[in-house]
Amino acid sequence: QLQAFGGGLVQAGGSLRLSCAASGRALSAYTLGWFRQAPGKDREFVAAIIWSTSDAYYADSVKGRFTISGDYAKNTMYLEMNSPKPEDTAVYYCAAGSGLYYFDYARERRYDYWGQGTLVTVSS
Repeated sequence: QLQAFGGGLVQAGGSLRLSCAASGRALSAYTLGWFRQAPGKDREFVAAIIWSTSDAYYADSVKGRFTISGDYAKNTMYLEMNSPKPEDTAVYYCAAGSGLYYFDYARERRYDYWGQGTLVTVSS
């Protein structure tokens, strides 16, 4: 089970941290990711982390501004959003896939479990 939280209203250029708490299973052989869906648009990949190695991957649109990380003791994944832009406004979902997705981490179909989503609104 995944639970995402931490969304809210943030000003452009500010910062916000999203959290995703995982329960019910060990994550050592998992890939965890963040996806987002803006109003009227398809859901898209944001970032992913291979839990056992901390290898991280990002969409070009957020590279250099967002950071994905994990607290292994708490089984919690984070997405640090720095210098967000109005176009980052979306519902953010966390997801977990039962494999090490070094090459296809951006594919939604690889993820087996999804959190409920948390809304992030970036004001200009």
